[in-house]
Formats: sequence, structure tokens, C-alpha cells
Amino acid sequence: MKETKNLEFKSAITNTFLKTVSAYSNFGDGEVWFGVNDDGSICGINNPDQVCLDIENRINDSISPRPNFKLDIDYSRKIVRLIVQEGEYKPYMYKGKAYRRSDTASIEVDQEELRGLVLEGKNLYFEELACERDDLSFKELSDKLIEKLDITVASDDVLRTLGLFTKGKKYNHAAALLADENKFPGIDMARFGNSINEIRDRETIAGTSILKQYDKAVSMIRRYYQYEEISEIERKKVELIPETAYREAIANALIHRDWSMNAHIRISMFADRIEIKSPGGLPRGITEEEYLNGDISCLRNPILANVFFRMHYVEIFGTGIRRILLAYSNTKIRPKFTITEHTISVVLPVITNMYHNITSDEKKVVSALENGEQLSSSEIVKRTGYTKAKVLRLINSLKAKDYIKTIGNGRGTKYTI
Repeated sequence: MKETKNLEFKSAITNTFLKTVSAYSNFGDGEVWFGVNDDGSICGINNPDQVCLDIENRINDSISPRPNFKLDIDYSRKIVRLIVQEGEYKPYMYKGKAYRRSDTASIEVDQEELRGLVLEGKNLYFEELACERDDLSFKELSDKLIEKLDITVASDDVLRTLGLFTKGKKYNHAAALLADENKFPGIDMARFGNSINEIRDRETIAGTSILKQYDKAVSMIRRYYQYEEISEIERKKVELIPETAYREAIANALIHRDWSMNAHIRISMFADRIEIKSPGGLPRGITEEEYLNGDISCLRNPILANVFFRMHYVEIFGTGIRRILLAYSNTKIRPKFTITEHTISVVLPVITNMYHNITSDEKKVVSALENGEQLSSSEIVKRTGYTKAKVLRLINSLKAKDYIKTIGNGRGTKYTI
């Protein structure tokens, strides 16, 4: 047996287990087994019935509010299992501090995580909290309402319908984010040359309406990734990156990000791709698989999402991942999503001239794999005429560039686009 994020071993009763109880109560179910050494070997514990009473008393005396837990005794091995369930009334504090699990350790949460726990415990979203200002103006929002919904002015009744007031009739954070001026971070956009050290264009837009931020971000893709091609009497717009995918990615970054974090959304533009990085990991209650599959819509900012939905910028249901992927459905290269604890990133690759950054030898390997074929390295050797060593070297290079991927392992290994 090994310790995991959701399983901790204790050979004896010490108060350190109370940090773990706080962590499981705040961030997800878990168990603590008493009578087991750190290496997973069983040492047993004397008088398990008395130990259960001791554990219960320590939890009740030290953690507030009272967490949900139960105790189970394995008499044959003299093990006491403490089973802790995630609670509703967060944060669960031990000695005035809240904890979370980091791998197999229980560590104190930072201020942003604590603030999130407090909101979750009150069943509130950050965007619902009262704004400090009462002199907000909404010209940008009014213009959009006229353009999109035929509403003449953003009156108090309209703002109330959009959910921009607290119960105490004060502007909330969602209102501030849609106002012409605010104190929130925004979007940092940069256009790079041959490396990240070569910045050809840069613009940071912050402290203003997220509707304006959205429009500014869209103008950047039109500037650098679209052009007109004239053929005889026809004029055709060419998109190096599908604008529908980019719009969806920007809208998602704005309405799903964690606005309590003092960090910009970052848009990095390169010759072969655009990278969009949004502060804040996944919302609580949704897994990475569910997010990427679009199975569940778990909104971090439902008020902002509702406004973007009404203006037809996004669909209220789903994460938008499917729409991004749909824009690339007829291409050989796909968007790439990366999720960490504090960020969500999407890479949108250029879809025309997609082989501009690979060698002629590498292109020959890619050509062998066209039409969705799955080939072994030996089969690629036959189609290209290269040696086995050269083919393997080219395959590794193409894998590093995300052009091809591996299927299977060992003798059954194959490669595909």
C-alpha cells in the first residue's frame, strides 16, 4: 500500500492528522488509516475502541465547523479507518487555518484559496460580491445591447435583469467587469517574431469592460491571421486560424477565469499558433475529462456567462471545447488543451501552410501517414525509402512538434497524424 492524495497513514495518534481532516473537508473526500506505517506496512494500534474515542474528541475540539466523518475498525489487523467527507460549510479550520492536500502532504491554503472556500461555504460566486464603487458607467454595455438585442439603454431595470445588483441593491463584481472602468486585470496580447525575445507588437487592455477586451482581442487575430486573396474577379478571405475557434477561446477565457486572481489573460501569437492562457484552473466539481469532452457545464461566473450568451458570443451549455474542435474538424492538426491547478491553456495552430516549420524529410514521413493511416516504423521505412534509424529520428522530431502521435507500445507501436 502507498499513501496518495486521498489516503494517509499514521502509525500513532498525533495532532498532525487534524490538518488532513481539514484538507479533506475543504477539498474532497479522503481517509486516514491509523495503525499503518508511512511505507504501507501494518503495525497495528492498541485498544482501537479507545483510539476511536480519542480521534473523535480531537476532531470535535479542534476543527470548526464540525466536519462530516465516520470511524471504522478492522479488528483483525488492528487498524482504525477515519473516513472524511467533503463538507458544505467551508472553510473547515484547524487552529484558525484551512488546509488542502498537495500530493501526500497537507498544507495551508493561500489567501486566494481561502477566499474561494469562504464563498463556496456561503454558496456565493466571486462575481456576486458587492463592488466598492457606486458610480459605474455602462456606455460599452449599452452600445452592445443596442447592437445585439435592440435595447435602447442600459437602465437599472435592464442591469437588474442581467443580475448586476446584489440583494442590497449595490453593484456587484459582475457589474464592475462590464462597466467602462474598473480595477480588474485584463488581457495581455503579444505578437512574437522568430522567438519570444522578438516582440513585434504588444497591447495590454485592463481596467475596462470585458466586452471591450473581447473586441480588442478579436481585432488582433484579424490583423495578423487573416488576409484577402484575389483570384480573377473573386475576392476571398483566408483565415490562418479559424476565427470561430479563436472567438470561442477568448470568450471562455473571460467568462470562466478566476477573477479573484490578480493576473492577466495572456494571448501569445506566433507564426504557427496562438496560445491563450487563462488564470484559474477548473471550477470545483468538474474533472479534466468532463471539461474536455464538454459533458458538464460548471460555470465559475454564471452572470457573465449569461450576458455573453444573451449577446450570442457563447452557448450557455457546454464549455465551448466542442465548438473549438469543430472549427478544426477538416484539418490535419488539432488544438491542444493544457490544464494545471491554476491555469487553463489552449493552443490554436495555423491551418494553412501547416508544414512550413518542418523539413522536407519530415514532410515525407507526414505524407506517408496522410488519410488517417496508422503505420509502424517499418512500414514508414518502406514508403519513404529511408533507413530505420533515420525514420525513428524523424518520428521523434515530428512528435516533439505535435505533428504525429504514438499508438500502442512495444512491437505493436504505430504512428498517425
